[in-house]
Amino acid sequence: MKGRIVAGVDIGTYQVKVVVVRCAEGKQERSLPKIIGTGFAESRGLRNGYIVNEGDVVRSVRSAVLQAEKVAGVEIKKAYVSVGSVGLDEIMSHGEVITSRADSEITQADVDKAMQDSEDRIINSIPNRKILHAIPISYTVDNEPVLGQPHGLKGTKLTVESMFVTAYEQHINNIVNVIENIGIIVEDVLAAPLAASFVMLTKAQKRAGCILANIGAETVSIAVFENTIPISIKVFPIGSNDITNDIALGLKIPLEEAEKIKRGGISSVNYSKRKLEEIISARLSDIFELIDSHLKRIKRDGLLPAGIILTGGGSGLSNVEDLAKSSLRLPSRVATLDPGQNGKIKDASWAVAYGLCMWGANDNDAVSGLSIAKQAKKNILAWFSQFLP
Repeated sequence: MKGRIVAGVDIGTYQVKVVVVRCAEGKQERSLPKIIGTGFAESRGLRNGYIVNEGDVVRSVRSAVLQAEKVAGVEIKKAYVSVGSVGLDEIMSHGEVITSRADSEITQADVDKAMQDSEDRIINSIPNRKILHAIPISYTVDNEPVLGQPHGLKGTKLTVESMFVTAYEQHINNIVNVIENIGIIVEDVLAAPLAASFVMLTKAQKRAGCILANIGAETVSIAVFENTIPISIKVFPIGSNDITNDIALGLKIPLEEAEKIKRGGISSVNYSKRKLEEIISARLSDIFELIDSHLKRIKRDGLLPAGIILTGGGSGLSNVEDLAKSSLRLPSRVATLDPGQNGKIKDASWAVAYGLCMWGANDNDAVSGLSIAKQAKKNILAWFSQFLP
């Protein structure tokens, strides 16, 4: 069967996940990519998303890749990779430019110059960091807000408010080295919360305003959307492993038993259900308090009509929806991934790896992101408004 092959590699602290898809060609080009293989392996050599032992990470990734290749029946030569460590962060900026044409009509060149000016203003304040994505959030022309894109409007001065998603350069280089050490070329590097949003959120949710929260093993990552655009990205150094530790301490039991109990498995330990719920609720409340503080900082607390969509391993805990709703004063639900795709993807923990494939499937000059491997600056804004329903 013909079609372009795209692979996504999500190196999480708990597991490495690999998804391989085949993209339709010709008349079927707009259809969703078909998953033809998946693979996973226990993550080793990472802490809070950072690589602390490259050799261990290489072995984990190689194991997951070989598994995916065997299922897909193809060799993975290139891949899209995610970054989701605690070093992932945002920085806001603005840029302005005097329009270049004699008739004052704003062109794409003017927009590009405004974004470049926006980047120039912050580049010296982010040493040791690399910009993953440059996202224009809003425009004004002669101090008047622009609804939509400014191209074709007339005015003397164009101003852009923008968000730059950054990560530590050393961490990105380490991830690229790991992938290349097993003979795979890194096509692009994408912030994990954005990758997950491609498959976990609908256009209606992103347009109304929502927050996607991924409760991972050692980190909680969030992406806030409004008017279909990501307006904030943040990663907190807390995760479901902290809940396991709390259970072990609170119930005075081994970590292995605490992990079983947290996941709802059968345990030989006798414990109070009420005390267990109190322990889990206390740590989840800490997580939602961090999220609420961030929403207050960006002035969106209680103001996202589509609410919070929860994903990741920690989203399966009891009462998580109710706690999120009461803590954040927002609608709350646990995300589910389309169970189609021949059952190859079991749950939402595959969202980042699958989202990377979606990104790669639409990787062209018009809609791709800022490529790390090639350092080619491209606009990702179109991606967020055109793909999923």
